Amino acid sequence: MDQVGSVDETDLWYLYLIETASGHLYCGITLDVSRRFKEHCSNGRRTARFLRGKGPLALRFVAVAGAHGDALRAERQVKKLSRPQKLRLISGDRAFSLKLKLTPAAELIGGS
Repeated sequence: MDQVGSVDETDLWYLYLIETASGHLYCGITLDVSRRFKEHCSNGRRTARFLRGKGPLALRFVAVAGAHGDALRAERQVKKLSRPQKLRLISGDRAFSLKLKLTPAAELIGGS
């Protein structure tokens, strides 16, 4: 952190939603979305148990969540949302994202 209440860009945490082949949604947080998504796709030891054997996986939503504590709170909040509400996030409802204090980062989804 460079000052109280601000987050250095290298310390930015991201919240992401992954969709499984069967249509289930998984929410997580990370510092590096690309690396984490590759880990999930590998079905290796670093893959979340929920996602093992449920591929192909698709990265559907990424947002900047801020500091680690903010990201944990955002993850808990998103996990409590209903499926239709999560689909609102995925569809790009910016007002809904901002209400949850998330800044969509669609440019991180492109190549995955």
